[in-house]
Amino acid sequence: MNSAILFIGAGRMAEAIISGLHKNNQQKFKRVFVTNRSNPSRLQTLSDMYGVQPVREWSEVIKEVSVVVLAIPPQEHEKILNKLKGVVTDQFIVTIAAGIGPSFIEARLPGNQAVGWIMPNTAAELGHSISLYTYGKYVTEANKNQMVELVDSIGASQLCTEKEIHDLTAVTGSAPAFLYLFVEGLIEITEKYGVSKEVSQKLVTEMVVGSAEMLRTGKTPNELREQVTTPGGATAEGIALLKNGGFEKLLQEAIKATNKKANGSI
Repeated sequence: MNSAILFIGAGRMAEAIISGLHKNNQQKFKRVFVTNRSNPSRLQTLSDMYGVQPVREWSEVIKEVSVVVLAIPPQEHEKILNKLKGVVTDQFIVTIAAGIGPSFIEARLPGNQAVGWIMPNTAAELGHSISLYTYGKYVTEANKNQMVELVDSIGASQLCTEKEIHDLTAVTGSAPAFLYLFVEGLIEITEKYGVSKEVSQKLVTEMVVGSAEMLRTGKTPNELREQVTTPGGATAEGIALLKNGGFEKLLQEAIKATNKKANGSI
């Protein structure tokens, strides 16, 4: 099978996958093509860093590749798929856009086209994404192996149904932003106690990293929270205020709103 891959789009997530392939699986795809018409200098940067081959028009190399990664915004898929449908043959078409499941792609490409969907998160840049992925109806074992190569290049992964990815996009993809907002709030209040911004950020960041490592021990969040929360103590007072203020319900509503927006973005 042809061992070339084409990225249509050259944003941060495309770079994360390219970087991961370069570090971990550089023998799997012997040629990596990247196109991004709006920013030629970006292509040169990726070429210098990872040895990819920039192309002005993806149509120039479509027949040379076995995998095509659509690293473009959801709203651009309709236009690109309309162009692809006249030129694709047996390529494996994979999107990394929110809200664009295999059924959406299959409906816009010729019958029996192999398609897949990866929903990574920004930790892919460090090789620590938790990527959800799924397939369309017509994938082969070779396509599944190609998918594993892609998701393994950026961290951990979980095979899901298309519906599960639609439902879980906000949890694995968007919730890091909720965590960062929480961290921002902690840094802000720390500064109000007279601590410098630099020290505040260090203290809060290390607290979050340490807490994440505690979650890796296998203990449940509930168990870990109870370890910190002495009944009637200071932490319990803060927890009570968060619960009374609807902290958990508000978080769940944020997840629902994010999913609704993602699924309606096309």
